[in-house]
Amino acid sequence: MARGRFITLEGPEGAGKSTHLALLAERLRTAGVPVRTTREPGGTRLGERVRALLQYDAAGEAPTPRAELLLFLASRAQLIDTVIRPALDRGEWVLSDRFCDSTFAYQGYGRGMPLDALIALNAFATDRLTPDLTLLLDLPRAESVARVEHRQGPADRFERERDAFHLRVAAGFRELARREERFRVIDSSGTPEATAEAVWQAVRPFLDIH
Repeated sequence: MARGRFITLEGPEGAGKSTHLALLAERLRTAGVPVRTTREPGGTRLGERVRALLQYDAAGEAPTPRAELLLFLASRAQLIDTVIRPALDRGEWVLSDRFCDSTFAYQGYGRGMPLDALIALNAFATDRLTPDLTLLLDLPRAESVARVEHRQGPADRFERERDAFHLRVAAGFRELARREERFRVIDSSGTPEATAEAVWQAVRPFLDIH
């Protein structure tokens, strides 16, 4: 049995990662591809507990930057060992809402942690698993803010960060995309239909369909 494909969706808040992950999964299933979807942090019972700590200060205090990093990596290691690798080995495609590049963008470019240390720590947490394809849904900061403001519910800890932080993160994502051939940058500022079609065209080369 052929190994499945591993595709990650990255980008700033409000870029539409969750929406387009679901749309892509549906379209792949229609094409006969077995698909498993997940998210970071989260995707496992342990990971969802970590998500609450990271996103909404469920412990009653915010994690320090180093603790934040290690919590993300712990959630990722659990997700890979219990969900992603087993699914890939079964021949399923795995679609993940965020993965390692969010660590490099948020904790590296955003928080100012050294990228070489992050890369080494991430390699240990992932057992060197890397995506086959990363879709960066790019969005101007003003549009990101507008979309987040229209969401229901309270803003999470990252959404409440200052503009300067988010601008560093966005610049980090674009720099990562320039460095890594597995990236495809997609403008998500247009209509959902246009973005969904761009996502599909980026994924089609991995399919044996015409």
